[in-house]
Amino acid sequence: MNPTAQRIIARCLLVVGAIITLMGVFLFAGCVKNDAQINANKAVAVAEVSSADRLHAAVGFFTPDGKFHSPQLGLLYPTQLSVGERISVDYDASNPDGLVRPTGRNASLAVVPSLSVIVIGWLVVGLLMVLVAEFGRRSRTS
Repeated sequence: MNPTAQRIIARCLLVVGAIITLMGVFLFAGCVKNDAQINANKAVAVAEVSSADRLHAAVGFFTPDGKFHSPQLGLLYPTQLSVGERISVDYDASNPDGLVRPTGRNASLAVVPSLSVIVIGWLVVGLLMVLVAEFGRRSRTS
């Protein structure tokens, strides 16, 4: 592999690493934005979990006007919930079918997943850069 191609590949990998970093930052920023939106017009209700797995939970609840709501995109921060469980939820009163989260949970729960995306992304990029460098070194010495 010639040095020019190796530099181009290395730069492309750095761009991929930067994009992965931005993804992690935007993941956390989105959670902060959602929390701010809920807090700006917050209402509380008791909801029943209708489905739950590691990454998604669906709930249904009644608002004070007697209408039933079940957010189409599910619950924010859905971990450790089980079907049939009744939980207190915070929701955006102006859009009860939009943003809903269990009471007491917030964007701080997104720090670990966001950092995981960034760290694992850079580990993969770093490994690929080492492989490209090694491949280039071997091709030049043979």
